[in-house]
Amino acid sequence: MMVFSTPCSKKKLPDWVAWLLLALCCWLLPSAGMAQSVSIPSLKLEHNEEGLWLSTTLKFELPTVVEDALLKGIPVHFVSEVDVVRERWYWLNKKVSSVQRYQRLSYHPLTRRWRLNVNAGAVTETEQGLTLNQNFDNLQDALNAVQRLSHWRIAEASQLEAGVTYGVQFRFNLDVTQLPRPLQIGTLGQSDWQISLSSTQAFTGDVRP
Repeated sequence: MMVFSTPCSKKKLPDWVAWLLLALCCWLLPSAGMAQSVSIPSLKLEHNEEGLWLSTTLKFELPTVVEDALLKGIPVHFVSEVDVVRERWYWLNKKVSSVQRYQRLSYHPLTRRWRLNVNAGAVTETEQGLTLNQNFDNLQDALNAVQRLSHWRIAEASQLEAGVTYGVQFRFNLDVTQLPRPLQIGTLGQSDWQISLSSTQAFTGDVRP
């Protein structure tokens, strides 16, 4: 009797296949069902001759699936956005200022260190135009830096009028659109990938600290 056999291929899987398998694993793994511990951020606003400044400390837990992705070398991006809106009773509210802050958190297995890049624009692999680069020995310290926004100028002094009431609209979220394309597919319907906080606070232009 003749026996036919096919030699096993030892070729390395293409990168896109590896990403797709990772995405499928994220999709097939059951969601932990953990209710995210988040709270509405408390905004501290300071107004001086240079403009309007915002400080806040965010409170949320990093889901296990996000931490696992980081440990596999996949960077995670967070976006903070603030709109300063002038309230008008006779017409639609007017947006007088809009600012963004982008944070890229990554883990380097070789050095076992965490890196946080912060920019006013989208953070890319080339890291051009970054305003801040920080390294940390552990994830908790890096996450604390992500959650702490200190003395961020959200409007110029020339954009604010004395005696006028403004609404400060703050939003923070995990930006899944910055993930590798196959992994973006895997996050669809996964609540553990949805980190979102928001807060709105009124502010009057003639208030001084």
